[in-house]
Amino acid sequence: MEFAAAATCCPVLFTKDTNNGQFFAGAMFGFKPGENFAPSLEERGGFDPLMLRREGFFISGQQIAIDRDHARFSETEGEPLFDDAGQPAAALRAVQRTLGEIHAGMEQTHAFIAELSALRLIEPIDISLTFTDGERLSLEGLYTVSLDRLRDVDDVAVLRLFRAGHLQLAYTMAGSLRHLGRLARLRNQRT
Repeated sequence: MEFAAAATCCPVLFTKDTNNGQFFAGAMFGFKPGENFAPSLEERGGFDPLMLRREGFFISGQQIAIDRDHARFSETEGEPLFDDAGQPAAALRAVQRTLGEIHAGMEQTHAFIAELSALRLIEPIDISLTFTDGERLSLEGLYTVSLDRLRDVDDVAVLRLFRAGHLQLAYTMAGSLRHLGRLARLRNQRT
């Protein structure tokens, strides 16, 4: 659900989960862990990632779990999670909606990835960058949609991709790669 919004401001790429080897999609805001060249909503062009909105909250079976040590939580400041009657307050209801959207989006993303994988449309991408401060980076373990292979897909599969909304997502991901240069420029400006 977030691909189109993310692709307006940053590259959207696949990588593999080191625990199970499965692909997952992610928005790239920097080139190294902890690096973020679009920390504010304005710098992300209004894109407000669900994963950022849910920070500190997790789904555990049918329950919502919290990481009490997360910086988001305080005993003295902020909005309460429950009202005086013990019911979810507005802040917690917003998190519940966010977690629901994440859950639904993950199912859709798994279907998208499964379809692309079955058609062998996911390919590794080599990203090598040299910055104005002289630092060189080679990013490994990233994947994108192969537009060359997509052009060779038979019409029946293309129609299936189209009907599922996956064709648009594939082109959206491929088009988001243009933001790699913008991220590199932002990094050069800040170092």
